Amino acid sequence: MPVELSPSQALGLWHAVSLEQVRVDKRDLTLRQISILLQIYLVPPPHTVRGLATILGVTKPVITRALDTMGDLGLVTRVRDERDKRNVIIRRTVDGALYLEKLGDLIIDRGRKLPI
Repeated sequence: MPVELSPSQALGLWHAVSLEQVRVDKRDLTLRQISILLQIYLVPPPHTVRGLATILGVTKPVITRALDTMGDLGLVTRVRDERDKRNVIIRRTVDGALYLEKLGDLIIDRGRKLPI
């Protein structure tokens, strides 16, 4: 069943979710990092630095910096592609999956509290 939101409601939901995320999770990811994380977890693998850069329309160093931070937080890992040593494969982690599951639950919770 599709959800119908006005622009004001949609922004209110985004605002409420963002505020709560900042309050409860000290990792404080940027919008770019969250976009990368969602791409890795919602789109079937494999995921490479080159592929993510193309999808997001940014350079490989931008993706590498974001992955460095997310790797330090335990949200993703990287390994060299055994078939093509030039590629780096990004892998999901349990912590990353839990982070996004909690974020999804938060979105659902805040969405249910929207005024109609």
